[in-house]
Amino acid sequence: MQGYFVTGTDTDIGKTHAAVKLIERWRAEGQRVLAMKPVASGCEVLPDGRWSNSDVERLVAATGQTDLELMNPYRFLPPISPHIAARQAGVDISLEVIGAHYRRLAESADVVLVEGAGGWLAPLTECLFMKDLAQVLRLPVILVVGMRLGCINHALLTVRAIEAAGLPLAGWVANRVVPEQAAYAENLATLQAHIAAPLLLEIPYEG
Repeated sequence: MQGYFVTGTDTDIGKTHAAVKLIERWRAEGQRVLAMKPVASGCEVLPDGRWSNSDVERLVAATGQTDLELMNPYRFLPPISPHIAARQAGVDISLEVIGAHYRRLAESADVVLVEGAGGWLAPLTECLFMKDLAQVLRLPVILVVGMRLGCINHALLTVRAIEAAGLPLAGWVANRVVPEQAAYAENLATLQAHIAAPLLLEIPYEG
C-alpha cells in the first residue's frame, strides 16, 4: 500500500481538484484508491440534517467511498482555520484518531491519498500543524502549486519546509488558478529547475 499527503502553497489553490485528477489516473491504471480529508472547515448543514463539505463530496465522487466518518473524522461549519474552528466547537483534534482512521483505510486500498487543509503550516491545534500530521502518518508529500504571481517563492519555501520536516517530496502539481499568468511557461520552467521532485500533473485553468 502506498499513501501520499497532499498539501498546497496556500488555501484555495486546487488541492482537491489535483487530488481528484490523481485519483482518476491511478484508478484508470487499475489501482484501488481511497481518499481521506481528516479535517474539513466550511461545511454546511443540508435540509435532512447531514453535514456536507464540497471537498469531501468531490473526493467521494472520485472514489465511491461511503463511510464519511472514516474518511473525514473532523468537520466544522465556519470556513476558518481548523484550529480556530475546533476551539469554537470545543473539539480536540487528535493525530492518534486520524492515524487510526488512515490505517483502517489502508487495509483495503492500494493507494490512500490524504488531503490536508490549507497549506503546509496551517494550524490544526494551538501547537500542531499540517506538517505534524504528515509526519505522524509518515507519508511522502505531493505539493500543489497554485500557478499565479508569487508562486515561485511560495512553492520553494514550502519545498524547503517539507525537506526540513524529513519527509520526501514525491512530486508536485502545477495548477493554473488564474485565467492568464504573465510568463507562465517561464515560471513553470523555473520551478522545474529548482524542485528536484517530478512534475506529476499540469492542470489548465478551468474557471
